Amino acid sequence: MISRKLSTVVIPAIGLALFACGIARANLVTNGNFNLYGGSAPKNDFVYVQPTDWTGSGLYDFGVEVDAPGTADNVSDPGIPVYGPFPAHGPSGNNNFIEADGDPSYSFSFNQTISSLTVGQNYNVSFNQAAGQQSGNLVGPTTEQWEVSLGSSTQFSSLMSTPQGGIFPWEAQTLQFTASSTSEVLSFLAVGTPSGAPPMVFLDGVDMETNVPEPSAGLLLAGVGAVIAIGRLGRRVRANRISIAA
Repeated sequence: MISRKLSTVVIPAIGLALFACGIARANLVTNGNFNLYGGSAPKNDFVYVQPTDWTGSGLYDFGVEVDAPGTADNVSDPGIPVYGPFPAHGPSGNNNFIEADGDPSYSFSFNQTISSLTVGQNYNVSFNQAAGQQSGNLVGPTTEQWEVSLGSSTQFSSLMSTPQGGIFPWEAQTLQFTASSTSEVLSFLAVGTPSGAPPMVFLDGVDMETNVPEPSAGLLLAGVGAVIAIGRLGRRVRANRISIAA
C-alpha cells in the first residue's frame, strides 16, 4: 500500500495538476459568428436577417446589418457598401459578420442575454473588429470603435482610425468584465466620428469565457513528478512482494 505520508503529498498534487489541465472554457455566447438567422439571408439589415439569439435595440435597426462573406464592399448587394477592397471574411473563418454605422444618428445597439454566470467571477469578452467608410461622395478620415457592455458595466474597444476611402484591417480585442448578476445583457454599440461621413464598424467572432489563469509550468511538473513517484513506488511494492513470496 502507498504510505499515508506519501499519499497526503502526492495524491493532492496529482489532483490539482489534473484539475488545472482540465478546466473547460466554453463560449457562453451563442451564434457568435452570426451564421444562424431566422429571416432573410445576409447581406441585409439586422431587423430583416434576425440573427438567432441576438436582439436589436432600435425600432428598425437600419444602421446595423449582417454581412455574408465577401459582401461588405459589394455595391450590388442590399445595405451599405464600404470602400474596398475589404476582406471577404473575418479572422474567425468563412462566417457572417456585423457591419454597423457609427454615426450617432443611425447607431443602434444589439445584444444577447448571457445566463449561468457566477457573481464576482471575471469573464473575458473577445471579438475581432475592423472599420471602413461608406463608399460614395463622402470625404475625410473617420474613427471607429465598439462600446461593449455587460449589465451596467461598459468598456470601449481600441480606437481605429480610417483614412478617407480606406479600411482598418481586422484586429483582435479582449475586454474583461466582472459579473454582478447570474444573468447579464451583453451588448455592442458602434461608435464613430464624424457624423455624415458614415464610419462603419465591423464585428466578428464574439466569444465570452470564464477568465481562469493558465496552470503554471511548476504545477504541471509537480503533477507529472507525482505520477512518476507513484509508479516507482508501485514497482518497488510489487518487487518486495515477489521477493517475500519466493
